[in-house]
Amino acid sequence: MQKVIIIGGGIAGKLAARVLSEFYNEVIILERDHETKRPIARKGAPQGLHLHALLFAGQYGLEELFPGITEDFYNSGAVRINSTKELAWFHHGVWKLRYDGNFTTTLQTRPQLEWKITQYIKNFSNITIHYNQTVKNFLYNPDENRMTGVEIMDGSGRKTTLEAALVVDASGAGSLSSSWLKKQGLHIPEEKVKIDLTYVSQLVQLNENQSRDWSIKMVYPNPPKEKIGGTLSKVEGNRHIVTISGYHNVINDQEVLKNHNGMLNLARRLPKPDIYDELRDAAPLTKPAIYRIPHIIWRRMDKVKKLPDGLLLLGDTLCRIDPVFGQGMSIAILEALALRKLLRKQKTLGQKWTAVFYKHAAKIIAPIWNMVITEDFRFPDTIGKKPMGLSLQQWYAKQIFLLSSQNQRIYHSFVKVMNLIQPMTILMYPKIIGAVLKRALFK
Repeated sequence: MQKVIIIGGGIAGKLAARVLSEFYNEVIILERDHETKRPIARKGAPQGLHLHALLFAGQYGLEELFPGITEDFYNSGAVRINSTKELAWFHHGVWKLRYDGNFTTTLQTRPQLEWKITQYIKNFSNITIHYNQTVKNFLYNPDENRMTGVEIMDGSGRKTTLEAALVVDASGAGSLSSSWLKKQGLHIPEEKVKIDLTYVSQLVQLNENQSRDWSIKMVYPNPPKEKIGGTLSKVEGNRHIVTISGYHNVINDQEVLKNHNGMLNLARRLPKPDIYDELRDAAPLTKPAIYRIPHIIWRRMDKVKKLPDGLLLLGDTLCRIDPVFGQGMSIAILEALALRKLLRKQKTLGQKWTAVFYKHAAKIIAPIWNMVITEDFRFPDTIGKKPMGLSLQQWYAKQIFLLSSQNQRIYHSFVKVMNLIQPMTILMYPKIIGAVLKRALFK
């Protein structure tokens, strides 16, 4: 095959480049930001200043795409932890069990993770990254209903065109492709849920404490009354990142930024004082950073007929999930693996393989989307289409959450589901259903 253009040089774009480099002669990534010389947050990815999680499925998938990268993370300072032993998690009013579940989680900042992926990408001779490039329009052949390239503008304002056999949009939720398709008269069904989420994050240096027996502490709200949750996580450089999130505009971000003790005052509002107690004696290393997510959205490309050939949406461009649950990067990795598997069969699919990909992507996204909005709808102010049987799902999930504080088998199963390595159906095994009913009847 010939040339691919990828819009967006974030994690989803680089994952797509890695996979497509196996099938196309030339892969060009077009990135709006300038090239960085070290792991720092990019202007085009403001979410990079906040806490990120790589779930088990994402971690395993990343290692499959870039063999050796996990160990490279650790050699560069990332923190390796026992996932269920070094995580202290207060969830729906109870502390989860802590035990050795034989799972490993890697803790690091988003810039460090993205930097490492970029260094691995540079090892592929047919992948190039063009920085300071903004895509202004698509090149399109209406007679063949096919994308043929893009029109770009560089940092100096000079416009040029690039032709390609495939255009991948991995530029994020506010992508050009969505508005462009609508202008062509294509209706894109969207599942959209208004959550009005605000993120506030800061890097801090905690004081020395020999009794600190955790590497990451999570304090989740118990909805509907509580709307603020927080996480304090160790990252590279013997630092910690604190992220406090609040649904439905419960956080006044301007107040946090203007007040010298704004972050501390925000931590004081958490359901448990643990994070506040740690921050009282901590030294701030950065100013608080704000990130807002008014709504989450899933563009149902799998339901659109007569899509242009040669256009592919990936990552947040296809589905932006609630980031509180830490699943976004792992979804992008699973999509990349699904794309690779599909392209290995591409000869039998013909030119319409992109439509087939969206069907596969929907199977990845659907259970995660349903799991996330089941929790988001615990807040009465959440607006959107509710899933069928919501009340029953919420009741059952709540029982699982509460049993995870006392039943190791159930929590172990929940950990696998949460980390996307097992389907949600494992939480419906007879013994687990029996434990749920027993708790409901005899609590």
